[in-house]
Amino acid sequence: MADDTPGPSEAPAEPVPVPGEGQPRRTVLVAIGALLLGMLLAALDQTIVSTALPTIVSDLGGLEHLSWVVTAYLLASTAATPLWGKLGDQYGRKKLFQAAIVIFLVGSALCGLAQNMGELIGFRALQGLGGGGLMSLSMAIVGDIVPPRDRGRYQGFFGAVFGGASVLGPLLGGLFVDNLSWRWVFYINLPIGVVALGVIAAVLHIPARRTPHRIDYLGTFLIAAVATCLVLMTSLGGVTYPWSSAQIVLLGVVGVALLVPFVLVERRAAEPVLPLKLFRVHTFSLCSVIGFVIGFAMFGSMTYLPTFLQVVQGVTPTLSGVHMLPMVAGILIASTGSGQIVSRTGHYKIFPIAGTLVTTVGLLLLHRLDPASSTAEMSVYFFVFGFGLGLVMQVLVLVVQNAVGYEDLGVATSGATFFRSIGASFGVSVFGTIFSNRLKPRVADALAGVPLPPGVTPERVTADPRSVAALPSAARTAVLDAYSTSITDVFLFAVPAVLLAFLLAFLLREEPLRASVTAPDTSEVLASNPVHRSSREECARALSLLGSREGRRRIYEEITARAGLDLHPAASWMLLRMNRYGSAEPALLAERVDIPLHVITDAARQVEARGLAVREGLPLVLTDKGREVAARLFHAREQSLAELLGDWWTPDRPTDLKELVRELNHELCGSDAEQPHNGQPRRDHEPPHH
Repeated sequence: MADDTPGPSEAPAEPVPVPGEGQPRRTVLVAIGALLLGMLLAALDQTIVSTALPTIVSDLGGLEHLSWVVTAYLLASTAATPLWGKLGDQYGRKKLFQAAIVIFLVGSALCGLAQNMGELIGFRALQGLGGGGLMSLSMAIVGDIVPPRDRGRYQGFFGAVFGGASVLGPLLGGLFVDNLSWRWVFYINLPIGVVALGVIAAVLHIPARRTPHRIDYLGTFLIAAVATCLVLMTSLGGVTYPWSSAQIVLLGVVGVALLVPFVLVERRAAEPVLPLKLFRVHTFSLCSVIGFVIGFAMFGSMTYLPTFLQVVQGVTPTLSGVHMLPMVAGILIASTGSGQIVSRTGHYKIFPIAGTLVTTVGLLLLHRLDPASSTAEMSVYFFVFGFGLGLVMQVLVLVVQNAVGYEDLGVATSGATFFRSIGASFGVSVFGTIFSNRLKPRVADALAGVPLPPGVTPERVTADPRSVAALPSAARTAVLDAYSTSITDVFLFAVPAVLLAFLLAFLLREEPLRASVTAPDTSEVLASNPVHRSSREECARALSLLGSREGRRRIYEEITARAGLDLHPAASWMLLRMNRYGSAEPALLAERVDIPLHVITDAARQVEARGLAVREGLPLVLTDKGREVAARLFHAREQSLAELLGDWWTPDRPTDLKELVRELNHELCGSDAEQPHNGQPRRDHEPPHH
């Protein structure tokens, strides 16, 4: 492995200024709390609306447009995400994050005030524009204010918030509908957002490190236009307009035609929103298709399951949220478990194959649901479906990261979730079209020749699920059966798409897993829009996780041996600590860190006996010989970190990667975060160090 670090006799290079330095820990924690509130807003809004949709439709009308309440948000947030990321790099993330919160809150307030379905859909798109910024910028700002060694832990908090929001969302949506109004699904964002806005304005201080970008506005607009045309075609076709109508044909033609200028623009763009060269990578292309199908099945199903529960099963919105929990549990358990197994074993091909197969079984089970299905039966079906989705989602991002070079790591990571998000938009609209096309004739047949109460018509029963309660008993049973069959047919239509993904999964090549590839956090798994991060930010996340994991495995024994020294591991740690802070007082150290006093005393005695440090009163300070030894240890630790990057640490490695390794090395060497194996000086079977 080529190495351009200084030789052993040189002093360590001047430390790179690291994020978080100079800021009180309390200030950083408060800022992280405000960022978590921002993430909570975006995460809740992806799930809280689903249980309120049947009530919203009953109030505003337009059941055939139900899918667009979800689709408008998905499309807008997906299209805006890469722009937010690059604008934040260029103009500063604090102001952009505040702007994203304001846009999101304005959209939320307007959604709560909407008087018809058209207004609600438009305001949801505005909300989605802000939501894309909340998702991507909150994750990026962590890298601005948190040292690299702590990034894995703090980003884990974001994953936990996202996972919690996926559970709380359906429950809160149901509670608001049952006890207040569906409008509170949107109004609840206002107080949370105002608090986040105030805290960020007061305590968030981001170092001024702007990165110039050539932003691909035209490419972003074109890919959003292509997706919008095709999603409009699939959602309006056969519902609002016949499939053969001029409007639907025109939407399809325009959507396909816009692909040509998109390809031309992306080939010439300095920083394309979706680099076309990625599609020459066999694994990326396959994972994009599989991710598209998974998004298609997941969000399409999550949108219509609450309708089944509330209309067909007759449960309250709150209970419909409770019924959805087994599916969320299945996703979280499988995604977390599969990601960890792959990171540790290096084998991943089995998970996309098993996941798509289990998802297919889950869809077939959901197709079996009917008005008589028991709670236990539904819970099992929901869990199986969620478990299948979870087996695939985490691993796809990890596989893509393993298949591309460092320069494409960031854009490939967001590209993998981009296709899942586009798939989600198509899934919701296609499921909505199938549902509407099947519901109308079935309700008409069920009510044919049945005397209806005044004001109740087949059209009203189709548009307003609450009107079913006004029907005579026999007619009500027939209509509920029509609703049940129309919704469960949707799941059957998704089966061929998931089976295609199952077959494509066999074509994945299982390549050796890079040492630096780790499972992404929960927020990237459950998010419906891609989280934009640069290659450097993605490497920082992986190194912080790998470095801390490695640090718990007797790192000071390894770097002492690598440096060719014969010292206690605790003595090596103490030398690096003195090199970092200027001195070390053994008695105070024993109080501060989790290392027994006798281990620290032995280490201090050894460095003094070797002439590596001398006493100046109570503290120990390095001698010239000690500084030389500390330099060797410093560079040995840097090399060990570099090796974690695997084949990204090539002779022509980019400058930002070298800076990242130096930054992380400076943070870890002799720090409290990385102590010599919890005070145990050696393994029982190892020879003692003298």
